[in-house]
Amino acid sequence: MTHGDTHRKTIGYILWIFGFTGSHRFYYGKPVTGTLWFFTLGLLGIGWLIDLFLIPSMDRQADLRFAAGPRDYTVAWVLLTFLGLFGAHRFYMGKWISAIIYLFTGALVGVGYLYDLWTLNDQVTQVNRR
Repeated sequence: MTHGDTHRKTIGYILWIFGFTGSHRFYYGKPVTGTLWFFTLGLLGIGWLIDLFLIPSMDRQADLRFAAGPRDYTVAWVLLTFLGLFGAHRFYMGKWISAIIYLFTGALVGVGYLYDLWTLNDQVTQVNRR
């Protein structure tokens, strides 16, 4: 299992600016709290503010948990965020069949997009371990 700098603190802090939506927590592989932050606006801003100081720890945890490899996590997350409904992140990971399905169905009308918010880090790790 290869570990490296799989996630970037600078990206974490940029996402933290919008952290009341949980985006930085999804990026670091914390989908449960990311969803909680999304629905509570970062625990009414309190959790969001505390996360300013927790990002270095979340970054270290992500670097240990997820495998480095040919696919970059940040690129995958940018593609999911801006072009996910078209399957761009799945094309990037070499998942051609599901990417084409996403392209023609709008990520299965959003359900696939939500699934990928929860699982993208694990998907990239699986690709990187092959």
